[in-house]
Amino acid sequence: MKNIILFGKPGAGKGTQAVFLRDHFNLIHISTGDVFRYNIKNQTPLGIMAKQYMDNGDLVPDEVTIQMLESEVDKRPDAAGFIFDGFPRTISQAEALDGFLSKKDMAIAATLALDVDEDILVSRLLSRGKDSGRADDQDEEKIRNRFAEYNEKTAPLIAYYKAQEKFHAIDGSRPIEAIADHLTRIVDQL
Repeated sequence: MKNIILFGKPGAGKGTQAVFLRDHFNLIHISTGDVFRYNIKNQTPLGIMAKQYMDNGDLVPDEVTIQMLESEVDKRPDAAGFIFDGFPRTISQAEALDGFLSKKDMAIAATLALDVDEDILVSRLLSRGKDSGRADDQDEEKIRNRFAEYNEKTAPLIAYYKAQEKFHAIDGSRPIEAIADHLTRIVDQL
């Protein structure tokens, strides 16, 4: 089983590469944002709980998020593996993910980090914002704030996964096909 974490700042190309990896290796792509939206829209018990936190302006506790992810994994017992996109974002979340996977005799095989210069990402996101209408992709100050948040909270995961020898940095500024080829070579060796 190949369980992968796709890692990178907003605009790094995680969504594009997740689709490629999903299709090429027959993996299940679990986007934390999609899981949240599904649970809230369908008013599942976890979705109702998450919405209460969000409505109060609070972050959804890691335990709730982990339960949602665990539910997604449980729905697919015959999966060849999973791509975790958007989770973990902190060391405590990584430890919780490791714990829940361990209970299922599973583990993260690799963390694939798409590394792109922030100025390139700003340009990508502003362009995406024009096409998608996403408000958070239309304001450079908000974009740079998201990078600062990422650098503060998520970047420490690099050391966490390097210590486990599961971290792979990939130059995400190259053409999509070149990135996909590099990712394929890494995943083939897992």
